Amino acid sequence: MATTGTSTTGSISSPGIGSGLDVNALVTSLMQPASQKLSLLKAQEASYQTKVSALGSLQSALSSFQSSLSSLSSASSFLQMSATAGDATLLTSSADTTAKAGSYTINTTQLAQAQSLTTNGVSDPAASIGSGTSTTLTFSFGTISGGTLANGTYTGASFSPNASQAPFSVTITNQNNSLQGIRDAINAANGGVTATIVNDGSSTPNRLVLTSTQTGQTMSMKVDVAAGGDAALTSMLAYDPAGTQNMTQTAAGQNANLTINGLAVTSTTNTVKNAVQGLSMTLLKTGTTTVSVNNNSDGVTKAVNDFVSAYNTLHAAIGKLTYFDKSGATKGSTSNNNGPLIGDTTTQLIETRIQQILNAKLPGVSGSTLTSLADIGVSFQAGDGSGSATDTSGQLAVDTSKLQKAIASGGFAQLASLLATNGTPSDSLITYQGSTSATQPGQYDVTVSRLATQGTLTSNATLGANTVINGTNNTLTVQVDGTSTTITIPNGTYTPDKMAAALQAAINGNSQFVSNGSSVTVKQNGGVLSVTSNRYGSASNVRVTSGSAMTTLFGAGVSPSTDGVDVAGTIGGIVATGSGQSLTGAPGSTTEGLKIQVTGTNLGNRGTINFSQGYATLLTNQIGDFLSTKGAISTATTNLNASIAQVQQQETDWQSQMTQMQNRYLAQFTALDTTMSKLQNTSDYLKQVLGGSSSSSSSSK
Repeated sequence: MATTGTSTTGSISSPGIGSGLDVNALVTSLMQPASQKLSLLKAQEASYQTKVSALGSLQSALSSFQSSLSSLSSASSFLQMSATAGDATLLTSSADTTAKAGSYTINTTQLAQAQSLTTNGVSDPAASIGSGTSTTLTFSFGTISGGTLANGTYTGASFSPNASQAPFSVTITNQNNSLQGIRDAINAANGGVTATIVNDGSSTPNRLVLTSTQTGQTMSMKVDVAAGGDAALTSMLAYDPAGTQNMTQTAAGQNANLTINGLAVTSTTNTVKNAVQGLSMTLLKTGTTTVSVNNNSDGVTKAVNDFVSAYNTLHAAIGKLTYFDKSGATKGSTSNNNGPLIGDTTTQLIETRIQQILNAKLPGVSGSTLTSLADIGVSFQAGDGSGSATDTSGQLAVDTSKLQKAIASGGFAQLASLLATNGTPSDSLITYQGSTSATQPGQYDVTVSRLATQGTLTSNATLGANTVINGTNNTLTVQVDGTSTTITIPNGTYTPDKMAAALQAAINGNSQFVSNGSSVTVKQNGGVLSVTSNRYGSASNVRVTSGSAMTTLFGAGVSPSTDGVDVAGTIGGIVATGSGQSLTGAPGSTTEGLKIQVTGTNLGNRGTINFSQGYATLLTNQIGDFLSTKGAISTATTNLNASIAQVQQQETDWQSQMTQMQNRYLAQFTALDTTMSKLQNTSDYLKQVLGGSSSSSSSSK
């Protein structure tokens, strides 16, 4: 007897041959218990798969919660100040976390503007100017002072170089010696000057207009034409406010002038920063208005409510996954909408740990009046326990009046420490810079045994009243903070002060130093130059190794230099790692990763720093552990997948056993059917034979 396949899920095709035995029904009936066992295995597998999917949903909810906490983990969310201008048409304002609350009267009498120069006009902007002799134009920047200004020309003025802005040069040849070509060459240099052509409508209408890209007195221009350059270009473009002026000034470079509560303030731009600590103002018009700086209570209120909302969203997601359908527990009820993770130990662990963090007092906030969420009006709600959509059981809520009272007390630093990672030093010249997840909350003593210093180079030469720099002595190979390059000093005659400013501008404007984040301050004392790196610590150094200007400016031989040293001290009584002005807690200690900046001049005891990981940070770190590759969710998912694989193997094995069982039943009943058929045939034969003999005998009598 044959069957159609071996799968127990297929139909059995084995009707009785002649005995009338229903083989299909018999085999199906006998296979029923085995099929039920297979169904149970598949149901178990489906249950595990549902849990894996549910854990994926839980993981997604935790990730979303962790992301929502990222902005709340920064103290700046709570320490931000607000600044409001009385008349927003005169200025706009903003404040950072260092600003102090107060009110300021601002009287702006002059706005900053950029200098503009214009050439004489030409009839055709595309026509060549001069003979095409290669000519180098050098643009330098500085302050015009003294003398008088009439019709755009200075008389008796002086020009002092801007130490913060490097000169730049462009070369004009017979390929670009038109007004348009000169304009394009200047703009392509991107050195701090914008060139445009303006048509004034006259007989020679096309004028080249040069405008400094930055506002302020110190960004006034000086244009030198190298010796041997084209005479026509020289007569058009050479401009020295203290000498020959072949261009006319149409707008003077000027600073913004204002008073803040009666104190005179000047700014090179119309954005005035830190004239009042932490306050930034953008001047729009002249006039008088007020600026009020206050703690950003609205921002703090929003941050606290965002924190509560983020938790409640997570709580709702977990509630849906662990929902218990009471109606399904009623005797005779067929309803069962239980959540896939109801009773799941991993979910219970996660929920319990999060609630423990939220209910506990925060470590590391000693001396604070705010040590728990309850202190700012954040607490869990009892709800009605119904589990319905309107049930608030286990959710957080904000008592607005209690929160506002905490805000009104002025404890913004305490609020920051309560919710975010924050360090609060007792010494105003110690600044908290950061920490790591290894840093433990607590109060730590800070001692300083050595202050950070800067690398300095001092000249061996003494400058005269006037130092001449020309093409034979205008280069220096300078090393700053380990980076070395060659700079060029603009030609000219310099007093010691102007020489210091020009050298500083040449170094700080060098692209290699700019990309390296290095800069210097150059000063002179009695004609002796000193160059100091603006970086602190062992990475800070200055050298002058060669160059045609070396002897003129620094004398023969190697000028003496002193490298910087790093700050040294302890945090929490343990030697910290110094780098520049920063001290970082030692690895393996409770202060590991705690980073502070040390300024000021005092050695020894520098007070304490209170470090806390606020609730947002603690939750972020805890959830990070849950979501890690070895965390609770990953472990639970791995275990479930292992169980799924085990059940699937059991299914495969049982399928094989069922196939063998079915084939055995079929073979047995087929044999029985055959035997019964043969017996039936024999019975029929015997009945026929015996029945026939009886009839014959009766007839003969």
